Amino acid sequence: MHNNLYSLTYLYLIFINFFAFFLYRFDKLRAISGNFRISEKLLLFVAILGGSIGSWFAMYYGKRHKVNKLIFKLGVPLLIILQIIIIRWFFLNFKF
Repeated sequence: MHNNLYSLTYLYLIFINFFAFFLYRFDKLRAISGNFRISEKLLLFVAILGGSIGSWFAMYYGKRHKVNKLIFKLGVPLLIILQIIIIRWFFLNFKF
C-alpha cells in the first residue's frame, strides 16, 4: 500500500505538471494569435492542484508567459515551496 501511494502521488504530480505546462503554453499561443484566452483563475487553480512546477517552467521557459504579473511571479514559486513542504510532511507523518 505504501509503495502504491508513492507511485500514485508521483504519477499524479507528473500528469498535473505536464498539464499545467501545456495549458500555459496553449494560453500563450492563444495570446499571440489574438484568440480567446484561458482565464488566469484557471491557470492558478491548476498550479494550486499540484501543477506549480509545470506552471513555473512554462512561465520562464515557455516564451516568458505571465512573468510580469505579480500574482504569478510570486505566487507560483511560493506554491512550489508550500507543496513540497506539504507532501514531505504528509509522507513523513503518515505511515501506510
